[in-house]
Amino acid sequence: MIPSGIETALLDSWNYFLHLVTILAPLFIGASFLVGLVEEYLPPEKVEAMLRKRNRGSGNVAAAGLGAVTPFCSCSTVPVLAGLLGAGAPLGLSFSFLLASPIVNEIAAFLLLGLFGVEITAIYLVSALVAAIVGGVVIDTFDLGHLVKDVRITTNDRTVATDGGIASCSCSSSVQTTKSHREHVETAAGGAWSFFKDTFPYLLLGMTLGALIHGAVPASWLQQVAGNPLAVPLAALAGAPLYVSMAGMLGIAAPLVDQGVPIGTVIAFVVGGAGVSIPNLILLNKLFERKLLVVYAVTVVTIGTVLGYGVNFLFV
Repeated sequence: MIPSGIETALLDSWNYFLHLVTILAPLFIGASFLVGLVEEYLPPEKVEAMLRKRNRGSGNVAAAGLGAVTPFCSCSTVPVLAGLLGAGAPLGLSFSFLLASPIVNEIAAFLLLGLFGVEITAIYLVSALVAAIVGGVVIDTFDLGHLVKDVRITTNDRTVATDGGIASCSCSSSVQTTKSHREHVETAAGGAWSFFKDTFPYLLLGMTLGALIHGAVPASWLQQVAGNPLAVPLAALAGAPLYVSMAGMLGIAAPLVDQGVPIGTVIAFVVGGAGVSIPNLILLNKLFERKLLVVYAVTVVTIGTVLGYGVNFLFV
């Protein structure tokens, strides 16, 4: 016989899980198709070519914008980053792309919209994009190019080399056949299904953890923890070891807000987790010296902290 208190908590968790599924699953399906379309029209090689000859300033804006709309995972972002550095792109420009890529994307936009509405979504996306631009410009003022490792990365049919940040890129890509828009859409649909199958388990895990938090963790305890003056930067740091995917993180974020944790604190948690996730740092460690890796991590945590305090100021 299950004790009544535990039974009530489990029932509450199950009901909240169903609530999350009805909101997030349809949005995730739509976002998956959009991801497939973007990958068709903006493959990594094309993004790299668009950014190679950009200069500082406007280049940072373009890099952050392309980082935001291209749904690359870390295993795709790092080769693009290596190609940019190998072609002589400024480190700050490359950082704007790197900062925007994990925290501003279609999945985040769709799921944030469903969970928190237009206002919060718009503030998150615009603020994170501006932060990526500013972060890249600031990084560019420091002489850190020597902290880029001399590496050669082979991915699919091309090889990129950073040569310690010196302009030298050897890329070979196969001849691209011209596709009709219909063929792009059909390929995108297939890619969307593959992306959905690969990523949905993480969304499911996030929703399950979120539902358990909602049903089993007392709201008063969460609110007490969130009331700590250092809760925002601590949340940005805490996101890293818990990160599985942006979809999974937002599945956890929703119940935290519903339980009374300030929205800005939750956003700091999401930004920190997306940018300083352990898989992301492991891949970047192949490209950056330890000092530059620390600079990147501190920049992401700073962005999460500033966004978190800013949103709390506006809405709490």
